[in-house]
Amino acid sequence: MKRPEAVIHYAGNEFFVAVSPSGHAVTVDANGERSAGPSPLELLLLALGSCTATDVISILRKKREKVTDYRVEVRGERRDEYPRSYRKLEVRHIVRGHGISEASVARAVQLSSEKYCSVAATVRPAAEIVSTWEVVEDAAP
Repeated sequence: MKRPEAVIHYAGNEFFVAVSPSGHAVTVDANGERSAGPSPLELLLLALGSCTATDVISILRKKREKVTDYRVEVRGERRDEYPRSYRKLEVRHIVRGHGISEASVARAVQLSSEKYCSVAATVRPAAEIVSTWEVVEDAAP
């Protein structure tokens, strides 16, 4: 049974335990020097990257592309003034496989960015999101 909300509990010493509505726990470290767990802003990068990744890989599988490896790299540029929110997020998709269509990857990234990724839709009003992709041909099997 899904919980109706996320719960963040202070665990002391600048640590928090964040529990998702589905009951999964993540330790969050608010001490950037110690960095014993992801910070809240790092979790935002992970949320954006994983949201778009699930869309893109699903679309590529439906197109029967032969993907052997896929990763998403997300970088953020923050504003100088407080609250130092992100002003720009760069999302790079790296798709490796056999005979993968550049057009298919471009369309999958576009659909995720503009239509399907709810994290991007939530963040976009506050930050520019720039998505790029690269297709790497695997050596013959």
